Parts: sequence; C-alpha cells; structure tokens
Amino acid sequence: MVKLPPARSEGHVSIESVLSLRRSIRSYSKRPLSLNDLSQLLWAAQGINSRDIRRTAPSAGALYPLELYLVAGLTTDLSPGVYRYSSEQHSLHLIKEFDQRLALSRVALNQECIAAAPACFVIAGVYRRTAMKYGKRARRYVQLEAGHASENILLQAVALKLGTVVVGAFDDQGVQRVLDLPTEHEPLLLIPVGFPGGRVGE
Repeated sequence: MVKLPPARSEGHVSIESVLSLRRSIRSYSKRPLSLNDLSQLLWAAQGINSRDIRRTAPSAGALYPLELYLVAGLTTDLSPGVYRYSSEQHSLHLIKEFDQRLALSRVALNQECIAAAPACFVIAGVYRRTAMKYGKRARRYVQLEAGHASENILLQAVALKLGTVVVGAFDDQGVQRVLDLPTEHEPLLLIPVGFPGGRVGE
C-alpha cells in the first residue's frame, strides 16, 4: 500500500479562473508528476470530503459504484505500475507492476496522448452496486457519476497547471486485460494527465 500525502481543501485559484482556463490537452512534456499532484487529483475525483464518508463527486443513493485506477509511468516517489485508489484510506494499492502506458495506448486506438502522459487515470464502473437500488436506471446513473468524477479531475488539473483530456474511444475488454481489472469493473473513461508540452486541443 502507498499512503498518499494529505490532499488540500483550499487553493490559490478561483473556480471561475479554472473554468475559464479549462482546455483539452493531448501533448505533454517529459516532466514527471509528483506524488502530491497525484494525491490531489485522486482526491478530487473520489476523495472523502466529510465525516460521513461522502465523496467529492455526487453519487446516486451514495452507493459509489466507481472504481478509480492510476496507470503510473513517469512519476516521482511512485514506481511505474497500475494502482487502485482507496477513497477511505486515501491510498494506492498496486495491481500490476511495470509501465503499462504503451499497452494501454494500443487498446485505445493507439492514441499517443495516453502513451505520452506521465500518468493516466482510469474510471471504471460496477453497475450492480447501483442496480441493487435503481434497477435499469443504474447504467445512466453510473455513467453520469463518471462524468462528475472526470470533470473534477479536469478542473483540479487546471488548478495544478497540468493538462489533461477525457478519452472515451477504447476497447473495453482490452483495457480490462491490460490493467488486470475484475470483469465487473467496466472501464468508462481514460484520462491522461501531464504538464502541457505541445499542441492544445479544443
């Protein structure tokens, strides 16, 4: 287990500034991401922000069907590999050793941004957690929740002067295979993150 540095609940950039600066960025420099930056991004996506164990992103019925994974490559104080994020412990648990960014890129239509980014966040959904209460509407609610969590990552990245983009084009089973995900953890979004270094997207 890798215990993450505490996340900050206050910053120096207004939400209005973050919103005005948000862009999709697909080209990154070779500068590594720090464990502090990773900690802040993970907390923004699925961190605990209250004593009753509620999270930073809303969840239908507070059922929390999302699983958040980190594919680390070029990072300081963290070995390359695939990690699962624990919200309750604010920690990372190693799932698979070695740098998997290139393999992940290959099952995502060879998108270069995934291989080039120092790290990539993977949001997966476990539909049965929500279906137990909401039945057929679970798919909609889980996908909405993935959108909430991904936007938190995007906005936090801007506040940290990082670049990122949301990727939805990939082979679902290929992502599960590369990352050794359980069958019920269905990948929904890939989010490469790094310091901007090149072409800026939309």
